Amino acid sequence: MKSHALLQNRNILLGVCGGIAAYKSAELVRLLTKAGASVRVVMTEAAQQFVGALTFQALSGNPVHSSLLDPEAEAGMGHIELARWADLVLVAPATADFLARHAAGRADELLSAICRATAAPQWLAPAMNQQMWQDAATQQNVAQLQAQGIALIGPDAGSQACGEVGPGRMVEPSELVETLAAQFQSGLLQGEHLLITAGPTREPLDPVRFISNRSSGKMGFAIARAAVEAGAKVTLVAGPVTLDTPEHVTRIDVEQAEEMAEAVMTRVADASLFIATAAVADYRPATLEAEKIKKGKGETLQLTLFKNRDILAEVAASSTPPFTVGFAAETENVREYAQQKRSRKQIDMIAANQVGQPGTGFDADENALTLFWEGGEQSLPRATKQQLARQLIEYIVERMDEKS
Repeated sequence: MKSHALLQNRNILLGVCGGIAAYKSAELVRLLTKAGASVRVVMTEAAQQFVGALTFQALSGNPVHSSLLDPEAEAGMGHIELARWADLVLVAPATADFLARHAAGRADELLSAICRATAAPQWLAPAMNQQMWQDAATQQNVAQLQAQGIALIGPDAGSQACGEVGPGRMVEPSELVETLAAQFQSGLLQGEHLLITAGPTREPLDPVRFISNRSSGKMGFAIARAAVEAGAKVTLVAGPVTLDTPEHVTRIDVEQAEEMAEAVMTRVADASLFIATAAVADYRPATLEAEKIKKGKGETLQLTLFKNRDILAEVAASSTPPFTVGFAAETENVREYAQQKRSRKQIDMIAANQVGQPGTGFDADENALTLFWEGGEQSLPRATKQQLARQLIEYIVERMDEKS
């Protein structure tokens, strides 16, 4: 896989501080978006004296942020919204002043407040005069930030805008992009084969109508992407959804539950991990009418339904089952029903969520999950489905290692 492909669908928050190297940040945004990342730019007040906000808005396709309390953001709490959105925070250029403010734990302007509020990895690309870089206070701030788990890229040495020569040049944008891409290649599933189902199924009543479940397939497709990033070979069995196939994923399109079951059971022997995110219809009509069912004179219409195959249970009961993960979308008693489902189907792990919550679940880009396995559980707070997918992969790998 090309390293830049690892940035596909990543949320990169770029902080731009006030230094002459800010002009390089425009090229950095261009390269990140070209690699498939979604970029949002936060500028300090000083940065806007070097490069205009419209430049970054045009290159990123997103509004530029600079105000700590933005009335147009989520309830005026723009720093929290951006902090949750980011998969990674990069400050480039990071000036001596910003390093000092960050090390001191300041949060009185937007960029430093985001750095306080985010759980995402933080990377800083310092850029300053060579003497400022070598100053004892700056080096003390750098050491303190690194001790907190914040990573630095550079600086490089060479000629500087001030006419001096030495360490302090911001690392070139192309090198920054390569470095960031490498952070997303975990290798956790290297050599594993993931078989995953996603989306709904449709059980036809007649040539016009069908029975189905609410499912956009977004969670399953996000997991497929996360598994590729982790090094897995991925086969995705997808019901009828309007989503693009993730890169490096083998996709099999199906419509009915029986088709999905056949697609899974003919491939499961080659899989070491099976994740069932699909919302498979539990029942199908007993008969398929050749012509459209016309509206009758009565107030009711009776249908006879037959139960569909339980794909998840079949996989778990196979002779050499892969590590098996199910999903449970519940409207009530989430913990109880999810644990019952895991036990009844004899699967290794189940990911449960409560549907009907505003902004999460069906058709939404965010969700929250609770994972259950024998003797343990873990809550994954509300985040984007792509972020949740990466967290889920990490917990699955832990359980797989324990089982092996």
